[in-house]
Amino acid sequence: MKLGFIGLGIMGAPMAGHLLAGGHEVFAFSRSGVPAGVVAQGAQACASPAEVAQQADIIFTMVPDTPHVADVLFGDKGVAQGLSAGKTVVDMSSISPIATKEFAAKINALGCEYLDAPVSGGEVGAKAASLTIMVGGSEATFNQVQPLFALMGKNITLIGDNGSGQTCKVANQIIVALNIEAVGEALLFAAKAGADPTKVRQALMGGLATSRILELHGERMIKRTFNPGFRIELHQKDLNLALEGAKAMGLSLPNTASTQQLMSSCVANGGAGWDHSGLVRALEIAANFQISPTPADPSAA
Repeated sequence: MKLGFIGLGIMGAPMAGHLLAGGHEVFAFSRSGVPAGVVAQGAQACASPAEVAQQADIIFTMVPDTPHVADVLFGDKGVAQGLSAGKTVVDMSSISPIATKEFAAKINALGCEYLDAPVSGGEVGAKAASLTIMVGGSEATFNQVQPLFALMGKNITLIGDNGSGQTCKVANQIIVALNIEAVGEALLFAAKAGADPTKVRQALMGGLATSRILELHGERMIKRTFNPGFRIELHQKDLNLALEGAKAMGLSLPNTASTQQLMSSCVANGGAGWDHSGLVRALEIAANFQISPTPADPSAA
């Protein structure tokens, strides 16, 4: 198939690579330039999102935030300017569910289909083609794109209509953030009490407290490897979406709000680009104590 991919960052580049490895043509655009490695795999670099849309039948977008998606789709030389009836736009970014519904309506008005399909799994999942993909849109369009999703992920679920995929992703980000915070508190408590955090984590991995967060992010906290991964500033954005949605619905999400404040503390201490496991640094700063005696990663100093 003729596919388009816009946004070739930490996750987008390997995702596009899997589509190329699946035998598809890929027309690519990234504001920082199409990575040489993606071109070497066979991608054709385009000068604008509009050119991508002109060349491809299904266009994937994978950019950081709601304004970026709006610009890629509807800005100068955006995707909408290159679309013709019958094409499909698949946004795999993590953005506002409300804005997603508006974007879908505009794309539909052009005679094209729209899926919101945010992902979970981070850089590791993107490289391993094991992403969880949460999809909002029509069942017919989902069935058409599903074989392409299968090249990039393992757990692929149609949640409901447009916006539902993004709603599911916000829920995912609440769970992940609160689990990272819980693991950070637990390891900080153990280390401050004089226990070896490495052995504490090892013991907890065999009990009810075990989780992928304890396995992956707990190890990063101990080893001080806070290079992303998934950047704190992006997770902070996702929790903002959760809190904005909660406010609109009259919901109280107290632990989401407190975890968001810890992320803000990290950003204030130069940690916008840390991996989200670096959330533990906010707890450590407040305690004036570090989980591991290993010197902190320079990016998290």
